[in-house]
Amino acid sequence: MSKQDYYEVLGVSKDADSGSLKSAYRKLAMKYHPDKNPGDTDAEKKFKEVSEAYEVLSNTEKRQAYDAYGHDAFNQQGGGGFSDGFSGFGSFSDIFEDFFGDMGGRQTRQREQRGQDLKYEVDVDLREAYTGVKKEISYDTLVSCDVCNGSGSESGGGLNSCSVCGGSGRTRASQGFFTVERTCTACGGAGQVISDPCKPCNGEGRRRKNRKLEVNIPAGVEEGSRIRLSGEGAAGPNGSSPGDLYLFVSMVPHPIFEREATNIFCNVPISIVDASLGGSVDVPTVSGGKVKVKIPAGSQNGDQFRLNSKGMPTIRSTSFGDMIISLSVETPKNLSENQKRLLREFDEESSQKNNPESSGFFSKVKDFWDGLT
Repeated sequence: MSKQDYYEVLGVSKDADSGSLKSAYRKLAMKYHPDKNPGDTDAEKKFKEVSEAYEVLSNTEKRQAYDAYGHDAFNQQGGGGFSDGFSGFGSFSDIFEDFFGDMGGRQTRQREQRGQDLKYEVDVDLREAYTGVKKEISYDTLVSCDVCNGSGSESGGGLNSCSVCGGSGRTRASQGFFTVERTCTACGGAGQVISDPCKPCNGEGRRRKNRKLEVNIPAGVEEGSRIRLSGEGAAGPNGSSPGDLYLFVSMVPHPIFEREATNIFCNVPISIVDASLGGSVDVPTVSGGKVKVKIPAGSQNGDQFRLNSKGMPTIRSTSFGDMIISLSVETPKNLSENQKRLLREFDEESSQKNNPESSGFFSKVKDFWDGLT
């Protein structure tokens, strides 16, 4: 007796996308599932046909082979479908696992389906990164259903052994002269199903909710630092393990300081008089204190001073970076007539030794122009 066309089994067109296939399969699987039709051999047969059709059409390579050769693609005796002996089955490792996955008594049931890991971006300012801080965050996630206590069962009875695979999570089917072992499509390889799903959570054992959590940001974090909070991600289905929450630090720009790793940079403006005659200036530090810095006479714009261990802490360490101060010599504006007169007098009395860099530069410019003539 010839098999029914897989597309007709699922009631979809030949150009149906993966979403349409999945939707059709879920609808039919719910209708014909043996747990909903106990003792009905026709429903069980129909369920197996639906599962087989979806198994092939949901796999890109198998679907291509089926579209080209029909059911013969999976029957070596049919001819034409096996140009290399295994076309339509995916990689050789997949074949080996399907055919011999239970060799040596090795457990073949799928691994527990844990909850999804979540990512949260948390804003941290420089002061908070220096001292460390506790922050309350709020995020939408899947939490354990409070109606069924995460079991997914309306009666609280929990999971029952899947009648299709007998609780093994695997099914066997004949394809030509091969016997293929595959993940059970009824229970997804878990080996267990819920016969009376909880209505509020649709049998998943979890619901979407906004959650508030106090988190600890350690001292020394920087832009892009990642903090893993184990078990604070989305709840797993039917009481399985939750995922993790990953905090990614986003540093808020500071109006005075700039940061590079554990070093702090600060531009300090000084007057042209202090730069020329020398002086001192109070410089703030990221710790909240201040340091008096001596300005040597003759300081130039861009000159730097390093203050050891006045920078940021190294995360989970007792060491600190440095603070680098850069002088920014400010040219005076809005001069009075008297100030202008005094500057002109100063300029008239200036000599080459007062401005060695300017004198040296213009001397080189003159030599350059002379060389062009």
